[in-house]
Amino acid sequence: MELTNTPHLASSSFFFSSCSPCACRSRRTGKAVITAFAAGSRCSADSIYACPEPIEQHNVDSLSVASGPANTQCYRRRDFAAVALLPFLLPHVDMASAADSYDGSIIQNGVRNVLSKVKAAGVLRLVFHDAGTFDISDKSGGMNGSIIYEADRPENAGLSKSLKILRKAKEGINQVQQVSWADLIAVAGAEAVALCGGPEIPIRLGRLDSSTADPTGKLPEETLDVVALKTSFGKKGFSTQEMVVLSGAHTIGGKGFGNPNAFDNAYFKVLLEKPRPTSSGMPIGLPTDWALTEDDECLRWINIYAKDQDKFFADFRDAYTKLVNSGASWRTA
Repeated sequence: MELTNTPHLASSSFFFSSCSPCACRSRRTGKAVITAFAAGSRCSADSIYACPEPIEQHNVDSLSVASGPANTQCYRRRDFAAVALLPFLLPHVDMASAADSYDGSIIQNGVRNVLSKVKAAGVLRLVFHDAGTFDISDKSGGMNGSIIYEADRPENAGLSKSLKILRKAKEGINQVQQVSWADLIAVAGAEAVALCGGPEIPIRLGRLDSSTADPTGKLPEETLDVVALKTSFGKKGFSTQEMVVLSGAHTIGGKGFGNPNAFDNAYFKVLLEKPRPTSSGMPIGLPTDWALTEDDECLRWINIYAKDQDKFFADFRDAYTKLVNSGASWRTA
C-alpha cells in the first residue's frame, strides 16, 4: 500500500499555564482505523522552544473516554488507576492482527486519559524538540522519538515531566497495540492544541522510532536574531510564513501571551503592542518572539494572524503536519 494513501487520524483535541482554566471542550469519539505497516529499519538521517514549567491546577482530566476530558479533583491519585484501567476502557483489538492495522482511537484515548490543559504546553513542546532537530541537507533528525534519549540536554530542561506523562499513556496503549514514541508524541501534540481550543489536526500514523539520540545543536537558540532564525528554520525546510505560524504555539503556557490555557491568536496581538508589554514586571515571551517584529516579512504575517484567527488555525494545522512528518521514517508494506 502506498504511504500517500494511508488514512489519517483526525485529532479531536507549546508551553505554559495559569490558574485560570478555559472552558472544557467537547470531544469527538469517532473511531479511525489506520493502516499500519511491517516494521523496517530507520533511515540514516538555549532553544526557542524552552519554556517555564506550568503551574498545576486542582481541576484536571478524568478517565472519561467517551466524552473526552472533564475536570475532577485529586488527579494524581487517579494516575495509576488510569493506566491500570486503560486496556479495559479502550476498544478491544485482536493482538494477532495488530501488525496489520492501527486503531488510531486507541492512541487518542490513551493520550486523553493523561492529558489536561495544564499539561498541554509541555506536551506540545515535546513535539517541537523532537521534530525540531531535522536537517534537510542530510535528512538527519526529525520526528523519530529520539527525544527520550535527549531529555538531559540543557535545551530540553523540564521535558522529563512531559515524557513521564506520555510514558503512562504508552504503557496502557501498548497493552492493546504497540505505538511508537514518534507517533505518540505527534498525536499528543495535536490533542494538546485542540484541548486548549485550537484546530483539530489529522495525524498520519506509522512512524518508526530511532534507537539513538539525534545530533546536538540542532534546535534554534532563543537568543537568535531574525536573520539567524530564518536561516535556522530554512535548514529544516520551513518558510518564513511557516516559522511565524509555528511560533504562534507560544500563545499557550507561561510566556504571558494572553490566557495560558487557550490556543488562540493572542500571541500575534501581543506582539503588535507598543511599548513592549510586561507581565508582573517581567518581559513577556522570548527574545526570538520579539525578533519576528523586526522583519518586514514576519511582521506582515503577524498582522494577518492577529486579525484572522481562522487563518492562523488553518495555517498552523498545515505547518504542524509538516513538522511532525519532517525526517520521519515510515513502516513499509
